[in-house]
Amino acid sequence: MAEEKKDIQVLLSEKRVFEPNPELAANSNVMAWMKKHGLNTLDELLEKCQDIEWFWKEMADELLDFYKPYDKVLEWDAPWAKWFTGGEYNIVHDALDRHMKTDKKNDVCFVFEGETGETKEWTYAEMYSEVNRIANALKSLGVKKGDRVGIYMPMLVELPIAMLACAKIGAIHSVVFSGFSPTAFAERMNDCEAKVAITCDHFWRRGKKVALKDQTDAAMDMAKTVEHVIVYKRDGDPVSWTEGRDHWWHEIAAEQSDECETERMDANDLLYILYTSGTTGRPKGIQHAHAGYALGTATTLKWVFDLQEKDVWWCAADIGWVTGHSYIVYAPMILGAKSVIYEGAPAYPEADRWWEMVERHGVTVLYTSPTAVRAHMRLGEEHPQKHAMKSLRILGSVGEPINPEAWMWYHTYVGKDNCPIMDTWWQTETGHFMITPLPITPLKPGSGTRPFPGISAKVYDEEGNPITNAGGNLVIEKPWPGMLRGLYKDAERYKNVYWSRYDKTYLAGDVTRMDEDGYFWIQGRADDVLNVAGHRIGNSEVESALVSHPKVAEAAVIGKPHELKGESLSAFVVLRKGVEPSEELRAELREHVGVEIGKIARPDEIGFVNDVPKTRSGKIMRRVIRAKAIGEEVGDTSTLANPEAVEEIGKAK
Repeated sequence: MAEEKKDIQVLLSEKRVFEPNPELAANSNVMAWMKKHGLNTLDELLEKCQDIEWFWKEMADELLDFYKPYDKVLEWDAPWAKWFTGGEYNIVHDALDRHMKTDKKNDVCFVFEGETGETKEWTYAEMYSEVNRIANALKSLGVKKGDRVGIYMPMLVELPIAMLACAKIGAIHSVVFSGFSPTAFAERMNDCEAKVAITCDHFWRRGKKVALKDQTDAAMDMAKTVEHVIVYKRDGDPVSWTEGRDHWWHEIAAEQSDECETERMDANDLLYILYTSGTTGRPKGIQHAHAGYALGTATTLKWVFDLQEKDVWWCAADIGWVTGHSYIVYAPMILGAKSVIYEGAPAYPEADRWWEMVERHGVTVLYTSPTAVRAHMRLGEEHPQKHAMKSLRILGSVGEPINPEAWMWYHTYVGKDNCPIMDTWWQTETGHFMITPLPITPLKPGSGTRPFPGISAKVYDEEGNPITNAGGNLVIEKPWPGMLRGLYKDAERYKNVYWSRYDKTYLAGDVTRMDEDGYFWIQGRADDVLNVAGHRIGNSEVESALVSHPKVAEAAVIGKPHELKGESLSAFVVLRKGVEPSEELRAELREHVGVEIGKIARPDEIGFVNDVPKTRSGKIMRRVIRAKAIGEEVGDTSTLANPEAVEEIGKAK
């Protein structure tokens, strides 16, 4: 007899609503656009923009500058999309070249701050010159249009310079997070058959110097297609050197002209390949193309975070992930924004490092992850309370669902109850925000609210029927400009993973519910859904219930095989600073979950740990936790931010 399919249960109830700030909404970029098009409400905007070809054409005409005009907005042969066909375009033209014809060239593009405290400002003109030199350097090493270049660098301004230099000459960059192991770097370089790698000698992290050149050398022993390595000198300490292969950045750049013609690309030529973490199977090489990606990222940043001329934007992510690609490098530069880049750890050397930086740099818009927010919660609210941070006007969240308690802490102690929180849902695959508030959207803590204009998101049951107020599969029904253009060298995997479940519909892989107001609540990844005595429960709801307890900073919930219930719930809890674990607290937390979302969701086991395993981008690795907890093989943990936390899971009491 076939197993009965049930919707995921909705257990968490969040009733608080925060209305938009009237002044912010009235003067926002999105409101100005709405007035221009005779639209008065959010509902009218969303309805009008369901004509996706009309909407994205309007935005392309406003934000992008094509060398050759496009013939058609969209060609859609599911699952393959081409945007702005017939057009010639290069994202670097919009991000840099066109600014050289205006006073924008003298404005600050990036404010860099090293972990050790040094700062440097880069104007758009300075970025333009250095990008051209490195682009010419790549050409001198034989890099041509379509070649792949690997970039293995920390959070330095030279990282976006390297990316833009590749794009300028039509090369495809593949950035690998600097915290990944040499094996992970080599694996990605071999898959994309990179011709050149770009790295640095050392960088700083939590007061320690990381020898990235040594790691690069180890990777090059395995990456057989890489012919040359360009090395940026971050600190000048001696490094090993391979003559003929290795080139100092400053030396090879000094030999080049600071002018370089930008390659005129087809609008659908590839811009970059970005690999997912590869915790299950080999990494997936997500491909993004020039024009559609440029439009999607620039439009979403302009409207969601309402970037204005005087804003100071700080996306506190790492450029090694898609958040950094889209919202540190490309979209802010297309919009001509002033951005902060910080090299080091969030709470080093003092717990208030971020908040002091917000105040000192006059940051107006801050975008970070729920993991970072919960980490600061654990350190204590006294640290943001030391700083007025009066410059802040908008906050943002990215990476995974933000639980309501963390949302409220962020709103209260960082935003001082004055800053709306733009809780954005999107993926490496989507390229840009998909479900997100706008400055005109009423906010519900823990909800990504509604789809961005031009995005057709729904929640389907197992049979493909749209559902409301029940957990189901998050899907996107229509193509969007920043969508992935397949997986590198793996068309079948692309079709099978994302497009085979429902006809001509993208399967996001996230369990979600949509409430009666059309607001989306992400409940977790589909493969993390728990099945307890016939009840399908989203792990993020149980985690949110635990974190809503005043003594809990973070929680990870998994299912263990259970003879009677199918699965039993096990929670691993990180307590707030100064709180001691005890049997009394364990019982208190179980009952707290029962009160918050129901007795069925009470964990059978609660283990207290100092940290839970996370990826470098801050996502909790529940599959790793589950494997360790039930005694299965965990596999390679070198790509985790904190591999030592895996052992804690096995010892949790």
